[in-house]
Amino acid sequence: MAKKNQQNTPSPETQAEAMRIAKATQKQGQTKEQTKLIAQGIQKGIEQYKKQQKMKARERDKFRKKQAKEKQTVEATETHTATEQQTIYKQHWLPWLLLALSWVGFAAYTFLPAVK
Repeated sequence: MAKKNQQNTPSPETQAEAMRIAKATQKQGQTKEQTKLIAQGIQKGIEQYKKQQKMKARERDKFRKKQAKEKQTVEATETHTATEQQTIYKQHWLPWLLLALSWVGFAAYTFLPAVK
């Protein structure tokens, strides 16, 4: 409960600002009680404005973080596909030809009778 009371009590800066604004807009014949009520209304307005700004800042941060995450995933997939594209090469025919010739030579040496 102590936490709830802290949130309901405005900061001294807010109170001073509200009182300054209330005194600046004070009309002739206005009592101190009326000025205090006006200052309280201004305080509530300032608090509500600050809450709205905090909520907007939180939403902007969430949006910014979400955009950064999406950008990272897009970049990761782009680099992943780029590496896949880089690893796909058309192989040259010469190594395959040499492999086939070596196997043919090995088979001929092994299975054909030696001529003496």
